[in-house]
Amino acid sequence: MKPMKPKTLYVTLSTLMVGLVVMVYGVLMLYEASRSDALMLQQAGAAARRIAREAAGVVEAELRPARISVALLAAGGLGRAGADADRQLVLPELAAALRGNAAVSAVYAGTAQGSFLLLRRLGDAATRRRMDAPPEAEFALQTVVRDATGVHGHYQFYDGQLRELQKVQRLEYDFDPRTRPWFALARQAPAGQVVQSAPYLFFTTGEPGVTLAQAQGDTVIGADVSLQALGDMLDKPQISASAELLIATPGGEVLAQARHRPGLAESRRLPQVKEAGSPLMRALWERRDAQGRLAAVETVDGREWVSHALPLASSSAAGAPLVLLMAAPRDELQAHQIESRRHGFYISLVLMLLLLPVVHLLADRVSRPLRLLARQAEAIEHFDFDGPDPARSRIREVDRLAVAMTAMKHSLRRFLDISGALSAERDFDRLLDLILRETIAVTGASGGAVHLLSEDGSELQPAAVWLRGEPRQGAGRSWALNVADSPGAPVQALRADDAVEVDLGWDDPAHLAAYGDLLASLGVSRLRLLSLPLKNRSHETIGTLTLSFAPPADGPLQPLGAARVAFVRALSGTAAVALDNQQLLRSRKALLQSFIELVAGAIDAKSPYTGAHCQRVPELTKMLARAACEATDGPFASFTMDDGQWEALHIASWLHDCGKVTTPEYVVDKATKLETIYNRIHEVRMRFEVLKRDVLIERLQAELGEAGSARAQTAAAPAQAALDADFAFVAACNQGGEGLAPEAVERLRELAARRWQRTLDDGLGLSIAEAARLPRGRPTLPVAERLLQDRPEHLVPRPAAERLTSGNRWGFTLVQPEQLYNRGELHNLSVSRGTLSDEERYKINEHIMQTIRMLESLPFTGPLKAVPEIAGAHHERMDGRGYPRGLTGAAMSPQARMMAIADVFEALTADDRPYKPGKRLSEALDLMRAMVAEGHLDGELFALFLRSGVCLTYAARFMAPELVDLDDVSAYIG
Repeated sequence: MKPMKPKTLYVTLSTLMVGLVVMVYGVLMLYEASRSDALMLQQAGAAARRIAREAAGVVEAELRPARISVALLAAGGLGRAGADADRQLVLPELAAALRGNAAVSAVYAGTAQGSFLLLRRLGDAATRRRMDAPPEAEFALQTVVRDATGVHGHYQFYDGQLRELQKVQRLEYDFDPRTRPWFALARQAPAGQVVQSAPYLFFTTGEPGVTLAQAQGDTVIGADVSLQALGDMLDKPQISASAELLIATPGGEVLAQARHRPGLAESRRLPQVKEAGSPLMRALWERRDAQGRLAAVETVDGREWVSHALPLASSSAAGAPLVLLMAAPRDELQAHQIESRRHGFYISLVLMLLLLPVVHLLADRVSRPLRLLARQAEAIEHFDFDGPDPARSRIREVDRLAVAMTAMKHSLRRFLDISGALSAERDFDRLLDLILRETIAVTGASGGAVHLLSEDGSELQPAAVWLRGEPRQGAGRSWALNVADSPGAPVQALRADDAVEVDLGWDDPAHLAAYGDLLASLGVSRLRLLSLPLKNRSHETIGTLTLSFAPPADGPLQPLGAARVAFVRALSGTAAVALDNQQLLRSRKALLQSFIELVAGAIDAKSPYTGAHCQRVPELTKMLARAACEATDGPFASFTMDDGQWEALHIASWLHDCGKVTTPEYVVDKATKLETIYNRIHEVRMRFEVLKRDVLIERLQAELGEAGSARAQTAAAPAQAALDADFAFVAACNQGGEGLAPEAVERLRELAARRWQRTLDDGLGLSIAEAARLPRGRPTLPVAERLLQDRPEHLVPRPAAERLTSGNRWGFTLVQPEQLYNRGELHNLSVSRGTLSDEERYKINEHIMQTIRMLESLPFTGPLKAVPEIAGAHHERMDGRGYPRGLTGAAMSPQARMMAIADVFEALTADDRPYKPGKRLSEALDLMRAMVAEGHLDGELFALFLRSGVCLTYAARFMAPELVDLDDVSAYIG
């Protein structure tokens, strides 16, 4: 998080005063806003409830006279009429019911036989057009008669005096009242009870309304009551100019909506809110909760609306109550309050502007004496301690601040100087002396000592002692205290978390016995000791810092004072961190060295034949590097190495073969050509034995009897002797050596072509991996097998993850064989030099690639970044034909070339290899001189190796005496 930029005193005072006004105004505005909101919501709720009552009253006002009319018709002639013709006689009663109730649009009667009679008011031209009535018609009588002859529908139109104007037969008019909900409700209701249907859209007029009906015998009398008055009521000005109102059934069917009259729907049904409602009404309808309620304030399209959803209780007689949905814009409802708030804001702004000059004058008068101190503080912030000390002031608080800043300036300078010196020092002993010397100097102490805990934590041991401004070795004896027994100041500090003060004097026998030498060396009879614990980052005490303060020559022993003790405590914390860092660094280096030696020892211990190779190569490499640093002439006269480079060389030489941990042991220890996990020559011997017996058996079978067997053995002897010679030849080839002649390879191939008969399945008892390499289609036994075989199952494919690509990120150029291993017998016996096949030779050489990969994955820093290059280049050649990167001598560091010479010389002279004995010194130097001539080794370093005496020194230490056959190696120089 970015720190906040400090403000000036002027800005601070201005902010405080203006902020106070803003806070007071804000509190008032918040209180006013809360009251305004509460009042607005209260008024809006009251208006919604009023509208709901009015709507309920409108519905009730329309329904109450209609109920009475239906009841009168049912009790009158219409209810008593038994025939269709009798019902038409009560036409004046029906007309009177329509004239007496404007909301009733039609009255009718339906019978249980399916007959129907309806008188409808034709109150407007639109209704006349829909009914296709004459212009002067005021009533339309619709009748349906069902009898044995069929269904007969008629329309009859009457004027105001009920004179018939027209009668039209309507064959398509086949209305069956028995199918209508009002008919079923009336028949199921108790006798004499008027029932009410759910709201629906009248088929003929398209108006929303309900039907009132009452059963009278087999006849049901009904009346259609229009609810069009609800829409007229909602259109009246209610709450605000933009307020919206809607009345709907609980199922979402719209009955009325303010300022909106939807047309007659094609489906002849009441429209849904989501179809006919405004966008606002649709949104609010969807937001109702499970109880059908809305939040007091809803936000729709970025505008806040005060909303209500209320049931119309008076409609409960029709089942579930109708729902009134109301919404008014909050800004219109609170227009007056918003304007009042705006005026209050302007007034507060004017007040703040008027206060600014006063604030400016006050802030300038207060801040003027602090400006100099501010500049001084800025200089200290930038570690500029060279300027003059802050001036004194007549204002007491400012003067105390100036004195404190002066003391802080000098303390910081001394503290930073000491901290910088402690951080720069790398030598542990010099660091201890520096800590003590600087602490004594800045505190004015007469002496001091640093005690560190012993490794077992049982004793405080003096690590540094200074008396009278110079180091004292012998005087430290009086300061070396046993942690368990001594009551002295250092031990008390060791057990404390703060400073410990102890006064010493000749008159105290206990102190005199412990500190008598100290008092005598300082020439004083009394002394004050200040001792503090030195704690590391884990708050563990690692030692103590103790200072001695002698009394002045002309006065008594004075108290140290809290300021001096606090300063010493701060210095002791810095000293403890520096000491802890050094101890941690030393312990980390010791741990790293132990780990490196552990890895190298594990590599040597992995095979009994490598001996101490990983231990001898570092010795020889460092001996050669030391000789190069000591050279005063020649190409290495200016060669030097700092501590970091020596450490890098040390680590690299110890880890130069760490990649061998990935090399299979049987490859490292391979003593014969056919050896893998075991020596497969035993299998070949068995086959020769089988051939010998086959020859004897063939001869024995050719002869009969004892005489014949004897003659057969005699005849088989030459062939068996030949087989013995062939096996001896194969066994000799298996032992390896410097070279295998082409004729020997040809003889191996001839021997391999010989056949023997196998009667056992060679696919039995195999591992999963071996079985997977067997070719498909096994031959039928018995099978004639070759004496020496290179079979498909001898090939172990190289995993795709181990394949090297050109331009790999390590820069390896070593040619990689196609197969991981080739265990073919003829393939391995035909190896021309040594015992390793190309695949196994690559596996051996691959250890240096693994070394580079492993070391480059370690987070080496500083000079140690050179460790992978030094350790990974000791198999490179000066002419660029080495591996794994094909580097030339110019691309290699001197340390890497030194390690190459050390690795070669150690490998030639070591007498613990399984495949060859150690060479004599003269033989090794002859070979190395040839390698220099071939461009393998660095000639200048080889000359230094001989001239400096490193060669003979190493030979005397690590070679067997019988192999050191030279006392002078000068003949090999040049």
